[in-house]
Amino acid sequence: MSRLLLNNGLAQPRIAAARVGIGGPVGSGKTALVECLIPALVARGIDIAVITNDLVTAEDAERIRRSGLIDPARVSAVEAGACPHTVIREDPTLNIEAADELERRFPGVELILLESGGDNLASTFSRDLTDFWMFVIDVAGGDDIPRKRGPGVIRADLLVINKVDLAPYVGVDLERMYRDALNVRGDRPVLLTNCRRGDGIESIVDLLEREVLFKT
Repeated sequence: MSRLLLNNGLAQPRIAAARVGIGGPVGSGKTALVECLIPALVARGIDIAVITNDLVTAEDAERIRRSGLIDPARVSAVEAGACPHTVIREDPTLNIEAADELERRFPGVELILLESGGDNLASTFSRDLTDFWMFVIDVAGGDDIPRKRGPGVIRADLLVINKVDLAPYVGVDLERMYRDALNVRGDRPVLLTNCRRGDGIESIVDLLEREVLFKT
């Protein structure tokens, strides 16, 4: 990406890791998405690390560390306190420092996934923190979510509609939800996922390789 870092304070620059935010409401499947993305990215030879945000715990970070999907040392936790959006938007200092520290410890890292704490539809990421960010909603939240036109839905570089397998069981018209999402987002992409089966994950990785890592 555009940020340049100095190797050990010397004048020889190196390209910093891309930073990709993953936001969305509580229970939308952000951590499950991270768990799906890790092996998919690693399989393509992409060197990654992860930062999770929780209110007053490191619950999500511990879950990912225990998963066996990634070296636990490559997972950092940020405690957001009472306002999960503050540390990804108004004052992302803690997350910036966590990402910088991961880059110092793992100089070859190409991409850092930053999972926000569960928030509402108004949650967005600061461009000082992320190069690209996605917003995750799920069908169980209702097919009217796109029509509410929350900033997270509208402004994210990628909107992910997760848990598509649940649509028949929660009375959601998935085709309408997808169509409404496309309508409110203009030319920004919308992808459908079922993290329990891994459906749609390769499409997200394709997009990240193309739009963030510029590998294709």
